[in-house]
Amino acid sequence: MKYSTNIWHPCTQMKDFEKVPPLNINKTEGSYLYTQDNRKLFDAISSWWCKSLGHRHPYIIDRLKNQLDKFEHTIFANTTNDEVEHFSNRICKLTSMDKTLYAADGSCAVEIALKMTIHLRQLRNQTSKTKFVCLENSYHGETLATMSVSDCGLYSEPYKILLFDSLIIKDLPYVNGKTAPLWEDAEHHWNKTQKFLEENKQSINALIVEPLCQGAGGMLLYSKDYLNRLCKWCKQNDIYIIFDEIMTGVGRLGKLFALDYLDISPDFLCISKGITSGMIPFSVTLTKNQYYDMFYKDKMSEAFLHSHTHSGNILGVVAANSVLDIFEQENILNNVTGLETLMHNCFLEIQQEVHIFKNIRNLGGMIAADLDIDKYRFGFDVYKESIKLGALLRPLGNTLYWLPPLNSKSDDIIHLKQVTNQAIINAVEKL
Repeated sequence: MKYSTNIWHPCTQMKDFEKVPPLNINKTEGSYLYTQDNRKLFDAISSWWCKSLGHRHPYIIDRLKNQLDKFEHTIFANTTNDEVEHFSNRICKLTSMDKTLYAADGSCAVEIALKMTIHLRQLRNQTSKTKFVCLENSYHGETLATMSVSDCGLYSEPYKILLFDSLIIKDLPYVNGKTAPLWEDAEHHWNKTQKFLEENKQSINALIVEPLCQGAGGMLLYSKDYLNRLCKWCKQNDIYIIFDEIMTGVGRLGKLFALDYLDISPDFLCISKGITSGMIPFSVTLTKNQYYDMFYKDKMSEAFLHSHTHSGNILGVVAANSVLDIFEQENILNNVTGLETLMHNCFLEIQQEVHIFKNIRNLGGMIAADLDIDKYRFGFDVYKESIKLGALLRPLGNTLYWLPPLNSKSDDIIHLKQVTNQAIINAVEKL
C-alpha cells in the first residue's frame, strides 16, 4: 500500500517506507536512539555525521537552558554578544584563521566561500579567473552552487541545466589509511595532476576539497602528500583554497581538524555538523584578514553582502562553545585514537566471517568497507537487518561505514560489530 503522510523525508526514496517505515524516535541518550516501539539502536552514523559527542550531552543541554533564560536569537547584522566573541576568538586560534562568517548549515557555509572567492576576483580585476577545481567523488552540498563543485551525479544529474561547469581532478591516489605508502608519497599521481592544472591555471579561481576523506562519495581516503602538493601548487599560482570540513572536522579524523595533518592552511574553512554535536543548525566559514580588508570600504556596495536570518544564532554559538569545552575537559581526541584501533580490529573480524567485506579504510573516528556483492541496493538490505538487531547503519550504496559519536564506549563498539556482522549475514541469507 502506498506510504503517505504530510512529510517528505530528505534524501529518501519514499516508496521504501511501504516495506520499512521510518523509525519513530521518542528519546535519545548518548550514542543511542530509542523508538516508540521500545527498540534501542546504536547511532552508528552519528545521525548524518553530526553527533560528535552523541545525543543530549548534559553539559551542552545545561548551557542551552541557561542561555534560553537570557535570549534565544537577535539579528546579527547589528549586534554582537560575549558568547559569539569568545567562540570566534577560540575557533580562529584553533584553525590559524582570522575571521568568522556564520550561517545555519554546511551547504550555506560552502556557498559563502564560493561567493567570496568570485567577489574577490572582481575586486582584483581578475574576471577571467572563474573556474572552480574539485575532486572526483567529491560532495559539497545540494544547493545549485555546491552541486556545481561536486562530483556526485546521483544528487546533481536532474539539475545539470542549472549548474555551472567545474574542473574535476581524476585518478586520485586513494589509500586505506595512514600506513599506506601513498599517504606519504604520491609524487607519481601528482605529476599527472599538475600537468592538467598547468593547462588550465589561467582560468582557475579556487580549489575546493574535503581534506583527506570524501564523505558522500563513498568514505574514501586519499593521500596526505598529494593534498599537500596540490595546496602548495595553488598557493604558488594565486588560486584560493577552500577546505570543506563539514564532515572531516571536529575530531572526526583523529585531529581536531583535517587541516592539522597538512603543511598548508586554506584560505577558507567551512565547519558545521559536529561543531554543535548536532544540537542546533549552525555553521561557520573562516577566512583571513587579507580578504576581510578588501571589503573594508566606505560604500555599502563594496561590502560582502551575504546573510542568513539565523547567522550567528546564539544557541548555535553556545552549543559550539560547549563542544570545544568538552573536547578539552574530556580529552575526546585521545578517545578517538582508541576508537580508531578498536574499529579497525572490529572490521577485520567482520571480514574474517563475511567474505564480501572488502577494501577496509579508516582514519580516526571513520571506518568503511565495501560490500562486494552483485545485488542492487544490498546496502539497504543491510540497513533493514541492522535496525532489527539494535543499530542504525545507513550504507552509502554498497559502502558500509561507521561514524559513531567520538565519545562512544568500547563496549558499544563491540556491540555494533556484532550487529553489523549479523546484519550482513542475514541480508546475504535472504538473497
